[in-house]
Amino acid sequence: MPVQIPDDSDFCSFREQCLSTEGWTSRYSKGGVTVWGREEDSSTVQKLKMRIVCKDVTAETLYDVLHDTSYRKKWDTNMIDTYDIGRLTVNADVGYYSWKCPSPLKNRDFVTMRSWLPLGNDYMIINYSVKHSKYPPKKDYVRAVSLLTGYLIQSNGATSSTLYYLTQVDPRGSLPKWVVNRVSQFVAPKAMRKIYKASVKYPEWKRKHNPGLKPWIFPEQNTLPCISVSELTVQRADSLENIDESGLSEEKTQQSDDEEP
Repeated sequence: MPVQIPDDSDFCSFREQCLSTEGWTSRYSKGGVTVWGREEDSSTVQKLKMRIVCKDVTAETLYDVLHDTSYRKKWDTNMIDTYDIGRLTVNADVGYYSWKCPSPLKNRDFVTMRSWLPLGNDYMIINYSVKHSKYPPKKDYVRAVSLLTGYLIQSNGATSSTLYYLTQVDPRGSLPKWVVNRVSQFVAPKAMRKIYKASVKYPEWKRKHNPGLKPWIFPEQNTLPCISVSELTVQRADSLENIDESGLSEEKTQQSDDEEP
């Protein structure tokens, strides 16, 4: 399937999904974080949606934090590696991301096309998985598939904002039910709070680390090599190895940093 860079209608559709309540079931609501789930046609590919109100963080700061890969390496303790592969347009690029899964599960990685759009008081970043011939699946990782993942940031005035995170990912593996439950009850809320805390500290950090460098706002600063959409295809899940981890028991699992309640 050819890769298409999202247009305004795709961003508007994503925003509607973030704000909609129809068909979503509340899975968690505590400490300012709400998590909803939505069962899709396939039981392995559920949609999750999260929301957190960031009372003392501006929408602009949140947007910067979610773009800044240098800073991400400071706060995203679940991340193993991330790097940008190349740029497609002024507001679209391709990148790699890998993250630690709780042992004994195998670690996962992605190659995704990411696109972003500031729209009035809203800021959006969305991605989906693509295939690039120079970045095939790795031996030690399970290549997962993002069908649609993204952030919606809404400004609540001069010093406050609301962050939505929506994700539909095929983990390429038959995961045990306890993993799915743990994601919505522990991993997701912790990740949202971690973004919030990181955003509070970001302005001070950025003042000491290339304060004027924000290629996501100033495209002329972008030094990534240009790549063509023709080099990419949509990553289909059925072309990847599917592993069965459904028999793994929770007792053997080592909890990661992101799994404290």
